[in-house]
Amino acid sequence: MRRLFSGAALTLLAPLVAAQNQVNMSPGVTEIGADIFELHMLIMWICVVIGVAVFAVMFYSIYAHRKSKGHQASQFHESTKVEVAWTVVPFLILIAMAVPATSTLLEVYDNDEAELDVLITGYQWKWRYEYLEASGEPVAFFSNLATPQEEIYNTEQKGEHYLLEVDEPLVIPTNTKVRFLITANDVIHSWWVPEIAVKRDAIPGFINEAWTRIPEEGIYRGQCTELCGAYHGFMPVVVHAVSRDEFDAWMVAKRGAAVAQTALAMQTLPVDELMDQGKAVYDSACLACHGAQGEGGIGNAIAGSSLVLGALSEHMAVVAKGVSGTAMQAFGSQLNDVEMAAVLTYQRNAFGNNTGDVVQPGDVTGMKNG
Repeated sequence: MRRLFSGAALTLLAPLVAAQNQVNMSPGVTEIGADIFELHMLIMWICVVIGVAVFAVMFYSIYAHRKSKGHQASQFHESTKVEVAWTVVPFLILIAMAVPATSTLLEVYDNDEAELDVLITGYQWKWRYEYLEASGEPVAFFSNLATPQEEIYNTEQKGEHYLLEVDEPLVIPTNTKVRFLITANDVIHSWWVPEIAVKRDAIPGFINEAWTRIPEEGIYRGQCTELCGAYHGFMPVVVHAVSRDEFDAWMVAKRGAAVAQTALAMQTLPVDELMDQGKAVYDSACLACHGAQGEGGIGNAIAGSSLVLGALSEHMAVVAKGVSGTAMQAFGSQLNDVEMAAVLTYQRNAFGNNTGDVVQPGDVTGMKNG
């Protein structure tokens, strides 16, 4: 009945439907998203009908019974019929709204029988995704903003997906019930992708659940919707829905890349390779706080820093363990040994520091084990 009513309303207002997403919520691409949208439209039109009816009666009464026509106001102290009417009618209307709303809410929070679980953890200012599968090596990675700094600082024209592009999207299979376990590492964030009808707060120490089943392949974008610090606007969410076969192949490739990184960590890497990778890591993990040229900002300057120019062991410890009571996070669990070695090498030899120090993955491994 709810779908019939809302469907009829949308048909009657077809000229407005084409532009509805400019001023209205989107029905998205999922079945649950369509259900939420239909509930929203049903409640809205019930409110519109009530509003039109009430104001129509009010304006008619004001006009038809105005004093200039000689009408006299009725004098009465009570009316049982009126009191029963204005109690029972709203009650029945609320019940008519509550039944479909409850049905939709039960569906929204039905997180059982998921075929794939993904742990989502919010960090300032990035997301970490971990696939919780019963078998095989775990797959986990960070998803960082990929919008070029030139666009952010207006030295280049902004792209189509300005501040809505990442280096690593969340990849999930189509026609699969995926459960999201959402939490945070530092402050409160909120994971929101409107087209798949998911929005949950990410709260440190708590896990909120949500689910989706995407019927068609595509790329769906969202953002953090909880003010979480200076770079709150730099926390996009990108979900890439692919076929089951493509997803399985992607998982195999990710596990293979992890094995390759482990093997790479046991090698001695050339300085140029460390510097190139170090710059990439710096741009995604350090730049927001320490500046594009190491000039500092939220965090201390890297250029000319006494820490960076000082003992390598102290520099390595701060990057790995963070600094309590400051915005400096512990990157020991966020970066692998190759990435850590690369960014340390880059910081100690970029921005005019030129220490000549080269940090190898083995050095980082030794520090962690020591």
